[in-house]
Amino acid sequence: MRTLLTAAFAMTLASTPALADPVHDATARAMPELMDFYRDFHANPELSLHEVKTAAKLAVEARKAGYEVTEKVGGTGVVAVLRNGSGPVLLIRADMDGLPVIEDTGLPFASKVRATTDEGQETGVMHACGHDTHMASWIGTLRNLAAMKGQWKGTLVMIAQPAEERGMGARMMLEDGLFTRFPKPQVALAFHDAASLPAGQIGVRSGYALANVDSVDVVVKGVGGHGAYPHTTKDPIVLAARIVGALQTLVSRETDPQEPAVVTVGSIQGGSKHNIIGSEVTMLLTVRSYTPEVRQKLLDGIARIAKGEAIAAGMPDDRMPVVTVKDEFTPSTFNTEPLTGQLHALWTARFGKERVVETPAVMGGEDFSRYYLAGKSIQSMIFWVGGVPKAKWDAAQAGKAALPSLHSAYWAPDAEAVIATATEAMTAAALDVLKK
Repeated sequence: MRTLLTAAFAMTLASTPALADPVHDATARAMPELMDFYRDFHANPELSLHEVKTAAKLAVEARKAGYEVTEKVGGTGVVAVLRNGSGPVLLIRADMDGLPVIEDTGLPFASKVRATTDEGQETGVMHACGHDTHMASWIGTLRNLAAMKGQWKGTLVMIAQPAEERGMGARMMLEDGLFTRFPKPQVALAFHDAASLPAGQIGVRSGYALANVDSVDVVVKGVGGHGAYPHTTKDPIVLAARIVGALQTLVSRETDPQEPAVVTVGSIQGGSKHNIIGSEVTMLLTVRSYTPEVRQKLLDGIARIAKGEAIAAGMPDDRMPVVTVKDEFTPSTFNTEPLTGQLHALWTARFGKERVVETPAVMGGEDFSRYYLAGKSIQSMIFWVGGVPKAKWDAAQAGKAALPSLHSAYWAPDAEAVIATATEAMTAAALDVLKK
């Protein structure tokens, strides 16, 4: 029989109080089976909006644990409800989708799945963001709480969400009646594995934790012609270069230096041959911020600069740039008080100060934010659980190795540490929120 905890994970638990308790013990007993789930999810990922088999597996486990289960909410979403008398309604979310990444971790259960994206590109598929650990922990948590009904009162709403990687899943579930067809939560919780924390460490952030993320397309139009006669053309590549330079002033000169903001031109596509001045250039931008005010200022500024530079270049009115803010927008994620402080204290008492740390906000995006925004007055929190194996963490701290990030083909977390820590932390948090 395999060892329950890896040596690396055992070392992360050195500061854990020695006294046994039901939550820790139940999680430890469940770990062999939860790791089986993890390996299955990891080996069989599905792309956003295609999580059909994954969702079915999660629905089966929720039904076995005694939950009322509804499938196909917002596409492939699963909603599992457990009612246990009067009390608060708590929502716990896990995300299900993999990424179009060809895995290169060398794991014995590495994904060999191939799929075609909605854009028609054939690709490998990998859980390069750790959603496989999220789902395994979701199963562990719902089982723990079903077995501990005598310790809490209220309603538990466990959701398995599609399409987090595309910023669409939460919105789709809400539009399909998540807060009207099912009990509306007063509290919402989620966690994400972290490639910037050692395995088994919990990261907590109060206030803004993740960013607004917008994708913006800018089509720069020109008047094409022969490369030998540029005076007869209006060169869209030169205009695009001017726009790229001017966009940098949105952050450096128009945004308060104390307000985080990012405008990145991630792609420029235009032209076809050395001696042809083309008629069009397409630029793809990512725009990141925290507050709604800064977000709107950046988006308005992009449109203003694109048009202004075109006017300065002498473009005719019918050749003005076309700026499109994509629909797959992810709002910033805000961790509320007093919930965040309450759980920070709870986990510190449980795991010890060394394993619970305050983390900085990041400019990544997470559509978990939509539940808080849709619920208006609800308490909401997402936390991090470190996944970097101890040996790799120590090597990186010594400057002897570089760590892969989330979304990397090489991201292979210490899954036992992530799943055990997250399951125990989430179970303890739920019992605290729903305590009698």
